[in-house]
Amino acid sequence: MTQSWNNILSDQPFTGYLSLPPTGQGPALVLLQEIWGVNQHIRDVADSYAQAGFVVLAPDVFWRLTARLDLNYDEVGNQKAFECYQALDTDLAVHDIVTAINWLKLRPEVTGKIGIIGYCLGGQLAYRSAVASEHIDAAVCYYGGGIVNHLDIAEQLTQPVIFHHGERDEHISTDDIIKVKAAFAGRENAQFYDYPQAGHGFNCWGRPLMYHQPSAALAQGRSLVFLAQQLCH
Repeated sequence: MTQSWNNILSDQPFTGYLSLPPTGQGPALVLLQEIWGVNQHIRDVADSYAQAGFVVLAPDVFWRLTARLDLNYDEVGNQKAFECYQALDTDLAVHDIVTAINWLKLRPEVTGKIGIIGYCLGGQLAYRSAVASEHIDAAVCYYGGGIVNHLDIAEQLTQPVIFHHGERDEHISTDDIIKVKAAFAGRENAQFYDYPQAGHGFNCWGRPLMYHQPSAALAQGRSLVFLAQQLCH
């Protein structure tokens, strides 16, 4: 497995972390960060999906504010993360993600379809970018904060998509999750998985108080099955 940082735009400091599978090629996956940047946790998650056979790109969503943001889960890191989150132009971020998808599509290592997966802020951006890009074949949204504010585009998301939510999520209300589910009611392309013992950020082992290993393992297994079904044939 090979990992490297790559320039997505040759004339701008817009980079992404690229993790290649052991075979060096395969279907592709765009992996979108939480608000702490493309930090060690996100790089480890990217590597785990690369180990499963995907060409994984984690684009630097915050590059226009602070290039190569890489924060720890401590008081200083949390403060900086929330400052960047509040300053982020998410419309422009979606534009940048589409640029990253186009860049990935042209990579010689990519031999199949392209999926997108995101966590928290990244879950919202994955949902919106799947609509904005013509190259995304499937999407996975983990506890996507703010998706409820973009349900006007739900009808445009025609690709297969799965949503993971913790029932103890302290940042996404039960009412908001119900609204998201209602927007996809009767749609065969959307699946929802709820995790009764999990809260927000349950996939992030870098934050022990939020991480819920049984839910994280189950969600990743479901995501891998889904991505294999949608991208690997």
